[in-house]
Amino acid sequence: MRNLRRFFSRWQNWLGLVLVLFFVFVAVLAPIISPDDPKSPGPFRRNPDFRITDRIPKPPELAPPLGTLPGNLDVFHALVWGTRDALLFGLQVTISTAIFGILFGVVAAYVGGWLNSLMMRVVDAFLAFPPIAGVVLINQLWMSVIINAGGMLYQGEWFTEPDQSASVVFWLLDWVNPLLLTLILFSWMPYARIINILVTTLKETEFVQAARALGASPARLIFRHLIPNSISPAFVLAARDVGGMVILQATFTFIGLGGASTWGAMLVNGRDWVIGPGGGIFRYWWVFIPATLALMIFGIGWNLLGDGIAELFDPYDRKS
Repeated sequence: MRNLRRFFSRWQNWLGLVLVLFFVFVAVLAPIISPDDPKSPGPFRRNPDFRITDRIPKPPELAPPLGTLPGNLDVFHALVWGTRDALLFGLQVTISTAIFGILFGVVAAYVGGWLNSLMMRVVDAFLAFPPIAGVVLINQLWMSVIINAGGMLYQGEWFTEPDQSASVVFWLLDWVNPLLLTLILFSWMPYARIINILVTTLKETEFVQAARALGASPARLIFRHLIPNSISPAFVLAARDVGGMVILQATFTFIGLGGASTWGAMLVNGRDWVIGPGGGIFRYWWVFIPATLALMIFGIGWNLLGDGIAELFDPYDRKS
């Protein structure tokens, strides 16, 4: 209770909490804040007065309030719906990563011995692999699998028409995000390592030994005693990872390695206008500053919240 009061007594923690809640609020109320176009749903909406020859970004006005990107795309609408996409992506990657990493680390520590050493060497191997190389590799493998799967489904007479096979391929492309899978594959290791260290010590404590002596099953020991008493550092990592994953997604989208980040796509769409005609760097500021600020504030909010959670669970700070 004392640590909770200390958490709310620091303005940095309040700022992080307010920023995170603001993005959650915008994501939940996106259909109300900026209603979607039923004829053309998605984060990018063209203004009604769009003309095919209209490629110059328009400055902010009453509608649209933040101007347009090249092609007359509404910046405000993309920011609002991009918030929902970013929050969902960050939470999906972080939750999946945390669950897998925690279970991997707990099982390795509980079993112990040579198997624990082997599993931790697997963690080291994944830590040594460059994530950007993993993104390129998984993207190429995934596209190869999709293309081959479409051919096998048709040639193997699963479907009698090419259109039916193509519909399955398009469904896979829509519902399976290779970047999400890649980030999960190369981001679970910190959770596994820190939980493994804590559980290795925790399993030798008296209350765990007493539970084992009373006949508690391995599953009960893991889920009832070991994970609940060692999971607090994972909350700290997870809070910081949400913002980091969204920034990584936008980065990979910007450099052309996939990811479908709305905010990253906004930067791609407007990068030719960062320095406008005549060399004015801020002449078309609305094509890059709103998306850049959204990414920065999103990351700062989650990092500040992670720092606050770290203080909340810090046993040394609790004793001070």
